[in-house]
Amino acid sequence: MKTPDDASLDSAFMALADPVRRLIIARLSRGPATVNELADPFEITKQAVSKHIQVLEQAELVTRTRDAQRRPVHLNPARLEALTAWIDQYRLVREGQFRSLDAVLRSRAAAGSD
Repeated sequence: MKTPDDASLDSAFMALADPVRRLIIARLSRGPATVNELADPFEITKQAVSKHIQVLEQAELVTRTRDAQRRPVHLNPARLEALTAWIDQYRLVREGQFRSLDAVLRSRAAAGSD
């Protein structure tokens, strides 16, 4: 899997910074949806939802297909996986540091109880 570059990360995280776009991503995690379906829960216009979808498309977080007259929006799982992998590399480093700190604290506590 390809690691995202800085520009790619910037566009993805900027896209995800908006609460409406995060809700759209959450909805799409349950399956594809049309713009009309995605616009239903929001108090904004369908045009505004379309603009949010365009931002998500530019960040490669979603894709659209054509199904006769419908243009369903889909999550791009490969893109989300690449972002998760990027985050995980830092999370795993921190977890290792915390495990080391826990070991030091346990050994000090054990030494102090002697």
